[in-house]
Amino acid sequence: MDRCSFCGREKRDTNLLIAGISGHICDSCIEQAHGILQEELKKNSGFDVSQIKLSKPGEIKSFLDQYVIGQDYAKKYISVAVYNHYKRLVHVKNPDKSDVEIEKSNIVLVGETGTGKTLLARTIAKMLHVPFTIVDATVLTEAGYVGEDIESILTRLLQVADYNVEAAEKGIVFIDELDKIARKSDNPSITRDVSGEGVQQGLLKLLEGSVVNVPPQGGRKHPDQKMIPVNTKNILFICGGAFDGIEKKIGQRLNTKTVGYTAVKEADKVDRNNLLQYVTPQDLKSYGLIPEIVGRLPVLTYLDPLDEEALRNILTEPRNAIIKQYERLFDMDGIKLTLEDKVLDYIVKKSLEFKLGARGLRSICEAIMIDAMFELPSQEVREIHLDLEYAKEKLEKTDVKRLRVA
Repeated sequence: MDRCSFCGREKRDTNLLIAGISGHICDSCIEQAHGILQEELKKNSGFDVSQIKLSKPGEIKSFLDQYVIGQDYAKKYISVAVYNHYKRLVHVKNPDKSDVEIEKSNIVLVGETGTGKTLLARTIAKMLHVPFTIVDATVLTEAGYVGEDIESILTRLLQVADYNVEAAEKGIVFIDELDKIARKSDNPSITRDVSGEGVQQGLLKLLEGSVVNVPPQGGRKHPDQKMIPVNTKNILFICGGAFDGIEKKIGQRLNTKTVGYTAVKEADKVDRNNLLQYVTPQDLKSYGLIPEIVGRLPVLTYLDPLDEEALRNILTEPRNAIIKQYERLFDMDGIKLTLEDKVLDYIVKKSLEFKLGARGLRSICEAIMIDAMFELPSQEVREIHLDLEYAKEKLEKTDVKRLRVA
């Protein structure tokens, strides 16, 4: 009778028995062998930073330019930060004779909603050769409360690195919505600020650099769980947030200097339409970030609000531009899509009117094209041309209140 050559079980006791030249193997032994193979591969897959090809800051920015319109100031900061991070990895692996230890420079990006903070991070992820993950700060709470522990940030980085700890310790983390964990109020309260200041306190050890015990599958920590120690000393943290209302803090700070005739002249030079360009660490502290967090995010930069020209370019210029995506969607059904230039201008004006930023362009396009995308695939249509009247008619049918930002 046929039986497994490894465990000895007979064919009737297995779900599957595969025959070889001089033996058999059952499905259970195949699964166990696969698990052993995966473990051995993880042990032998060392992360050799010396093999990393250093992309110069100019090359990184050129890559970002293909996907992100404008924001040259923020692109330069991120390009330099990523380039220096690569150099630090090589330096740590191959230290020179000097005793100078290069410290990492974590970054914080400040910009209105829809200006491209997360898009910059996602685009960087496309070209990186180190583990990269994006996490949302809004779901984080203090340990013991409903939500995710701060250590879950590193769990996601480990998952991206396929649980190769050495690779994860050289990775980059983008923390989105940093402003949502700002201190809610300076007034004392009987309730704990478990998703605000409490999270900031927990982030300190990650940003500074320390050995953190991480639950491999995420979720809550418990005493019997096996933990993975991860050293965050060489992990670069890039943080982003809209910091809605921080312009008031900046304006108040700038106005305090308006004393005397010279100060008034200097105040006239201030661009009131883009106060974010004057943001300083002091403003982040006034907004509700604790001084320790601000000190661990030494590089501070901003994203410009998008004007009409930038929004118009976003619709058509980038490699994955919104209009190109719709053209491709219709093309899959054998339909050629064309739009009048007036339609594009109309979409841009509506986005500015609703204060939606680049994110709103997609919502408005969807509202205009939804009927066409619903009806045309089942009809014998090979070409569709959208004019201004059609766009206005479809958008006016839509409940525009759901497109507005509260």
